Amino acid sequence: MREQPIGEAVEDDERANVIAYHRGDTHAAIDTLLEDIRHLRRQLALTEGAMSRGMARGWRPSYHRD
Repeated sequence: MREQPIGEAVEDDERANVIAYHRGDTHAAIDTLLEDIRHLRRQLALTEGAMSRGMARGWRPSYHRD
């Protein structure tokens, strides 16, 4: 899958590629995507802890769920 800017819509072929990678198992595809989200949140938390407050001028990530 290609990287895409934040907020760009996911294309149908990207969904199909994810499901095909998991051999049609949609539950496995969802599990993988959820694990990716957890990993990225951990990475963001580590980065936030390593950054100085001045570096981001007080910006903090939003952890709300839609």
